[in-house]
Amino acid sequence: MHSLPVEEIIASFSRLKIAVIGDIMLDKYIFGHVSRISPEYPVPVVDVTHEDHRLGGAANVARNTLSLGAETILIGVTGNDASREVLLDLFRSQGLSGEYLVCDPSRPTTCKTRILSQNHHITRVDFESRSAVDAGIAHSILEKLRELAGSIDALILEDYNKGVLTPELVAEVIGIARSHDLPVLVDPKLQGFFSYRNSTVFKPNLSELASSLGMMVHNIDREVEAACLKLQEKLDAENIVITRSEKGMTIYNGSFTHIPAASLDVADVSGAGDTVIGVLALCTAAGLDIVSSAAMANLAAGTVCQEVGAVPVRAEKLIRACREHLR
Repeated sequence: MHSLPVEEIIASFSRLKIAVIGDIMLDKYIFGHVSRISPEYPVPVVDVTHEDHRLGGAANVARNTLSLGAETILIGVTGNDASREVLLDLFRSQGLSGEYLVCDPSRPTTCKTRILSQNHHITRVDFESRSAVDAGIAHSILEKLRELAGSIDALILEDYNKGVLTPELVAEVIGIARSHDLPVLVDPKLQGFFSYRNSTVFKPNLSELASSLGMMVHNIDREVEAACLKLQEKLDAENIVITRSEKGMTIYNGSFTHIPAASLDVADVSGAGDTVIGVLALCTAAGLDIVSSAAMANLAAGTVCQEVGAVPVRAEKLIRACREHLR
């Protein structure tokens, strides 16, 4: 691990400014209970008790960097609808600026509505467009990045294949970042996987790695290493970090390092990937090497998995986990 005390490393995050570009979502939860079946169709009737709105997608990554003290700028696209207004309210309440949200009236704000009874998911309803943003919207995103590029310490690209991170936009974004010597960290999805050439850190999970290469990759070190080398031929990334669920992480930076999963109680894995990319970005911007950064991100993911629902990492829990698990 890095020679600085973990408290000092985490304290240094508050001097950083991180930008996140990607697919911003509104997560809506409708809670209730099922006591009967509908007389119209054989489906459960949910008597609603309450609703909740949360930031999702790229916005959940921003919650993580913000939670650890970094100034965070979120660049993305919404529709011109009620969900955009809810998002803007959430931004304000959590200390995020809405001024970098590009409004595209031709598409809905991505909103995932989960209906739960006694904390069990009944169904999910998605409002979204997965079509690529048009040239005008892409231009607006690039202008916002150019305006910020000289003042930020790292850039995260968070792709959920909802149309924002087109291959053309990605190439331009990475070009702008390179010209400002900015680290670019990528959390990819399957579509457009190989458009992220020359990134600083590329972080797929094991199934994304296997699907992108069109090969079976069992969760054993030897196979993951072979797949990493194939991926690197196509990507030319400075560092590749593969998240491997219960097997932890594999890092490739010219040589391989395997980090076992944090031995913490798992209640819910949702949002863990968002935590990993956020902490990797903070550590990279703070000057840590990739192995130290990944060790910390791995523990951060472990702490958020102890709680139900996608929650951001908390500094005090991360400090405690680092003290216990890192030398």
